[in-house]
Amino acid sequence: MNGFAGFLLRWFVVSLALWVAVALVPGLHAEGTGALLLAALLLGGVNAFLRPILFWLTLPITVLTMGVFLLFLNAMMLGLVGWILPGFAVEGVFPAVFGAIVVSLVSLVLNRAIAPR
Repeated sequence: MNGFAGFLLRWFVVSLALWVAVALVPGLHAEGTGALLLAALLLGGVNAFLRPILFWLTLPITVLTMGVFLLFLNAMMLGLVGWILPGFAVEGVFPAVFGAIVVSLVSLVLNRAIAPR
């Protein structure tokens, strides 16, 4: 799915994944649906623009850790969203890491269910 419909679908998937993460991970908080939708939109923007730059800058440590550092890179992106957006909070490193894991897994499952290859 391309264009605006594809964007809306991805936004919905990330929003749902964030909702699951907020429900399951202590230390992740969203003040209502609006904050959750804005957090998903901001997370998508951060992942689209900032994450690729940080990925290339941290590539040596990612290689040394056999890819495990990417988990912390995802956690940093989630923490950045919590720092920027009032109404969405990430209270520490462990909630950021576990939240990133939950968001990644839920997004993976939903993306596979919606658009199987």
